[in-house]
Amino acid sequence: MRRLPLALRLMTRRGSPGRYEVQRETAVRVPAADGSPLLTDHYAPVTSEPCPTVLVRAPYLRSGFPWNLLYGVRIAEQGFHVLLQSSRGTGGSGGEFHSWRNETADGRATVEWIRKQNWFSGDLFTLGASYMSYAQAALAVDPPPEWRGAVMQVGLTDPHEFFWGGGAFRLERSLVGTLGLVQGNVTSGAMLRGALRMRFRLAKATLGLPLLDAYPSAIGGRRPAFEEWLAHPEPEFWHDTDLTTVAGAMEVPTSLCTGWWDLEPAQVIEQYRRMRAAGRDVDLLIGPWTHTNSLERGWTEVFAQTMRRLRREPPAYQVRVHVGGVDEWRDLPEWPPPDAESRTLALGPELRPDRTWTFRYDPADPTPSIGGPLQSPTQGQVDNARLESRADVLLFTGEPLAEPLTVLGPVRASLAASTTAASGDLFVRLCDVDPAGRSINICDGLTRMTGDGRTEVDLGHTAHVFRPGHRVRLQVSGGAHPRYLRNYGTGEPPGYATRLVPTETTVGEGSTVILTVSPEQVNR
Repeated sequence: MRRLPLALRLMTRRGSPGRYEVQRETAVRVPAADGSPLLTDHYAPVTSEPCPTVLVRAPYLRSGFPWNLLYGVRIAEQGFHVLLQSSRGTGGSGGEFHSWRNETADGRATVEWIRKQNWFSGDLFTLGASYMSYAQAALAVDPPPEWRGAVMQVGLTDPHEFFWGGGAFRLERSLVGTLGLVQGNVTSGAMLRGALRMRFRLAKATLGLPLLDAYPSAIGGRRPAFEEWLAHPEPEFWHDTDLTTVAGAMEVPTSLCTGWWDLEPAQVIEQYRRMRAAGRDVDLLIGPWTHTNSLERGWTEVFAQTMRRLRREPPAYQVRVHVGGVDEWRDLPEWPPPDAESRTLALGPELRPDRTWTFRYDPADPTPSIGGPLQSPTQGQVDNARLESRADVLLFTGEPLAEPLTVLGPVRASLAASTTAASGDLFVRLCDVDPAGRSINICDGLTRMTGDGRTEVDLGHTAHVFRPGHRVRLQVSGGAHPRYLRNYGTGEPPGYATRLVPTETTVGEGSTVILTVSPEQVNR
């Protein structure tokens, strides 16, 4: 064990002091299930007392900041041994990386190694965000008896839904996700350079044809994982990667955290609902965060939730959600609230069209992704003026509200729609329009449709109050690029497509949006 490097010591001093000094040992070689070395950084409190162990596993952990500070130091200084481990075939670890395939076996092998260490107290916890949450769910396939608690932040359990939910490929998140899938030692500087390259080259790379030839310029080369994700829209291919049922049945006490503009809040909520139905010890925190800022803007709430679980203290709440529109936190007995009910708003009579019921989607000039669950600077909740000024975005807007309208729970749209192409995409977004006309996004979703008929679009969950004088608005368009891969209009395989065909889409009368509202407003 060595003293922390100077840069990390300086960053540590900026926060509140911990209970212990911290030392670390880097690049410890832990054998994977196939014997490959999994490089692991061990952060330890300076004490002779027995301390629990916290295991964190992912492809990109050992790149340095912020994981070395947020997980390595901040947790260790509270009295925990912390292991940050690079998955097989990434970050210098041996073997060949395959997304999702090896995490159960390698997690089990790592626990076997932990058992043999003289510093192991017999109490094991798991922690982490994003892929780190999936690695925790993978460990639940064969849970070790020493496992005392899990903290799963901004996570996922179903990769097919993560990449192909709604029927359109999630392009931006897939490209960003491949940045950390690199064999060999990866530094935080290299990760930063990769992120900057992607920021400046993303637009050109995602508009190039064919995509398989264009995308490498954004990430510095080809990525087999990305190409495999893109090539397989069919659910059958992903069957063995889906841990929804496993995660929903986890017996270990669990804390879940997500943000309203996280990449997959619906998957986190689904795990909470399944665990709650099974009678498990689980709590849920949902803040006004995106996938990338939840551990920054939300650190106070997130860290408090984490330490309660690691210290095995009683939870401060069952569910805590941030409510938009009024900027307040609410503690609830469960999610959605048990007394919430549905309210249906009809497009036409209640949400009136601002222009027309038909739009032309041109994949050569695709409707852009602005705001929402992105990993770009325009992520989160933003002014939608630039999006709503486009001719390919339909707007349906209600009258100013006389009383507040509180939405707590899922939102979905049921649209009578038709398209002139073999398939078309319907991107639907719920917005809050203030008295000055500023429109901000609340929640949204996309579904791929074929032919004519009724299309259901899941807009996810929200907690938001539309205040008096504000208006409810629904946007309808043909995509959100590059968040979703644009629909080429040809039905060609997306990686090889070279033709672009514009489409006409019509939304018919009888279309509705269904809100989940607080009970006192149901009969108003």
